[in-house]
Amino acid sequence: MKIGYIGLGKMGKNMVLNLLEKGIEVVAWNRSPEPREEVRTGGAETVETIEEVASKLETPRIVWLMLPAGETTDEFIDKILPLLKPGDLLIDGANSFYKDTLRRAEKIKAAGIRFMDIGVSGGPKGARTGACLMIGGDDEDVKEIKELILAASAPDAWGHFGKIGAGHFAKMVHNGVEYGMMEAIAEGAAILKASNFDFNLADVFRVYNNKSVIESRLVGWTQEALEEDPELAEYSSKINHTGEGEWTIKTAKEFGVNAEVIEESFEVRVESEEVDENSPNGFRNKSVSAMRGKFGGHSVKKS
Repeated sequence: MKIGYIGLGKMGKNMVLNLLEKGIEVVAWNRSPEPREEVRTGGAETVETIEEVASKLETPRIVWLMLPAGETTDEFIDKILPLLKPGDLLIDGANSFYKDTLRRAEKIKAAGIRFMDIGVSGGPKGARTGACLMIGGDDEDVKEIKELILAASAPDAWGHFGKIGAGHFAKMVHNGVEYGMMEAIAEGAAILKASNFDFNLADVFRVYNNKSVIESRLVGWTQEALEEDPELAEYSSKINHTGEGEWTIKTAKEFGVNAEVIEESFEVRVESEEVDENSPNGFRNKSVSAMRGKFGGHSVKKS
């Protein structure tokens, strides 16, 4: 199988390197040259223009977009569509809002191009070794790219959830849940630190992460951060946030679902810039930042 791949950020670059090791041929483009060179060294065919991505593939082409949500994805869909032919397949693998996906699907299908949405979880490390994939699209298209899905995902870490939009909807909710889980873990860390017991927090989280009910990758990443920096002194108490948590909250309200935990977790991030970094809540926020840095490679250190 040979695919085109547009967008070599932290996730895209690592996914391409993983695909290459699994025997998938990749024609890759990225605006900046450094990631292109890295995947070229890994065996990808790299090109200088979007036009070359299409010209290097035989029909029916498969092109995977791994771009920032919003205007950038729209921009590149508009660039690639005229280069594709009816029957080609375009995949949006980024964190797009599902309503944007539904809107794009109408335009893409009107051009005779097939379309799928794949939400990707696991962070850059997961992309490199096997990600979690949440897929929306037609059954026949999923069957056609089964080899690609299996190469990109960890064992049993993918699901086809229904028609176009289902993948991005599932990923949106996943990220909303993530907000709530991270906030609860961070609040627990802050309460432990504020107590009179002088806990070794890394040791507490080591135990939490071994056969307890809350054992999880997030708890493990918190343990790692506390082992490296017990006071989390190098982390920022300002928590950056992307769109998915807010999308989940707005969608929940549309459906009449109360999502207080996710909403309050999002508000903590919005208001985090006003929190004293040396206060107990500052430590709470630093704990969230530490998790974000561990799983997503986000910029979370103090400037």
